[in-house]
Amino acid sequence: QVQLVEFGGGLVQPGESLRLSCAASGFTLGYNAIGWFRQVPGKEREAVSCFSTSDGSTYYADSVKGRFTISGDNAKNIVYLQMNSLKPEDTAVYFCAADEDPVRGALIQTKCKVSEYEDWGQGTVVTVSS
Repeated sequence: QVQLVEFGGGLVQPGESLRLSCAASGFTLGYNAIGWFRQVPGKEREAVSCFSTSDGSTYYADSVKGRFTISGDNAKNIVYLQMNSLKPEDTAVYFCAADEDPVRGALIQTKCKVSEYEDWGQGTVVTVSS
């Protein structure tokens, strides 16, 4: 059974950093796509960043490009989202998601949509406030 557990959220001040982790079980990283998404109350869930565990290709939403970095450790079955220079508008519940699609290269961008993922974690709350 596929299970995804996010952790690392919290309350930080603007400009600070957080690292989110997505621990996967029930499947092995290396042949799938992992995405980080976020949602605020009353708004649709949106893509933040996606990662190919096959070849390490990445995609970032324009709103986080240059500030967030997604990476994976296939040996540990964990995908990370390093978030630097956090802004109040980054406040949201962050979810990781997985799909058994060995997408590679530029196709990771087209894969970075809510509808492309079947398995989801429960989310971790990130609050950026002074």
